[in-house]
Amino acid sequence: MANLFIIAAPSGCGKTSLVKALVEQTNNLCVSISHTTRAARSGEVHGKNYFFVSKDEFDHINDNDGFIESAQVFDNYYGSAKQTVKDLLIEGQDVILEIDWQGARQVKQSFTESIGIFILPPSIPALKERLTDRGQDDQTIIDRRMQDAVSEMQHFDEFDYLVINDDFDVALSDLSNIIKAQRLTLEQQTQQYQDLLKQLI
Repeated sequence: MANLFIIAAPSGCGKTSLVKALVEQTNNLCVSISHTTRAARSGEVHGKNYFFVSKDEFDHINDNDGFIESAQVFDNYYGSAKQTVKDLLIEGQDVILEIDWQGARQVKQSFTESIGIFILPPSIPALKERLTDRGQDDQTIIDRRMQDAVSEMQHFDEFDYLVINDDFDVALSDLSNIIKAQRLTLEQQTQQYQDLLKQLI
């Protein structure tokens, strides 16, 4: 039985970098690629970072119940394709959904056993510094992201695990430990070693 992990964080908390490093160092773990109506940022690749689609394309998929979750973030729309996630889980892959708290609520309704992880910054000044240092947005957008971040962080208690990204390596280690722990639950181990258990008991 594969695990479905939900990893959420306010913009600027280092979620994308942490997830990238986590997947690189962890076997049998992948990220479900989301659809989005926002424009690609510098260096982003269609089909690798996101599926960049028009609003009409997005609405068509959504109207046909094609998303496991979808949400509006700022002025853009994001959604995770239901069939993609199901196929990966059936193959035995542990899957990460990089989504916000709104999407997490939707996923929990249909995938009740999904595991939610929320990432927080060490402080408000640190978050603002990270958003500014990215050099991707003007001051108006940064200010708006900061306002929205405060609102988003109020939903941390809807998740199963909380990780503080003060030191990148420590936060990465925390995420890795969560993945390992979930793979060692009684339910997971009983299924994986059912033949052994029959011999032993």
